[in-house]
Amino acid sequence: MSSYTYFAEFYDTLTRNVGYEKRADYLMELFSRHGHEPGLTLDLACGTGSLTLELHKRGIDIFGADASSDMLSIAQQKFDEEERSTLFLRQKMQRLELYGTINTCICTLDSINHLTSAEDVVNTFRRVSKYLEDDGLFVFDCNTVYKHQHILGDNCYIYDTKKVFCAWQNNYEPKDNRVIITLDFFESDGKGYRRYSEQFSELAYTREETASMLGRAGLVIEAVYDDMSFEEPKPDSQREIYVVRKMKK
Repeated sequence: MSSYTYFAEFYDTLTRNVGYEKRADYLMELFSRHGHEPGLTLDLACGTGSLTLELHKRGIDIFGADASSDMLSIAQQKFDEEERSTLFLRQKMQRLELYGTINTCICTLDSINHLTSAEDVVNTFRRVSKYLEDDGLFVFDCNTVYKHQHILGDNCYIYDTKKVFCAWQNNYEPKDNRVIITLDFFESDGKGYRRYSEQFSELAYTREETASMLGRAGLVIEAVYDDMSFEEPKPDSQREIYVVRKMKK
């Protein structure tokens, strides 16, 4: 998995359309609909901490973990600027080590897709299950196979902002629904442009494959929603939200 060294610097610029406030409100409504009190919450693969911060503002006792020190540095800065404090851990999802149990885990914006193998996904689910309290809730989202096949595919995208020009190129491998993503960043220094490159891949799984991997970790799907809704996913849904419960022993 990439360390996202350069991606971290431009991540917030390129994800301004995510709508972190709305996503935080959605998660709060989701917890309510499932009769779940979040309690101590882990934002797994928290990135630059935008969603972590929004949930903290809503009174959630939340901390974050991410494999990228560059991402976490930005996340910490956001909390410092708001004069808020929380814990950030530099850890890979599939090797998660906590000091105690948690009541809730969230993992958003396709972070599960960024794991480089099905084995890593299973190991991540097992690590979450290990630290999740009985009856705890694990909420994560995934890009769908449809999105990999028909939206990302072998397509290219251009992002032109005041801060950076980004060329996004995809290479789709149908054998395992993998998209290899190459990002080329061009940043102006006033006289010319500096170029940075980053490459990583995303894997997509069917709902049946995901359910099987969750089952191996002792986790049970309670609901699957279309992104940012409480409706059933459609055949052409691009992102699905999984609500998963750790059953009482």
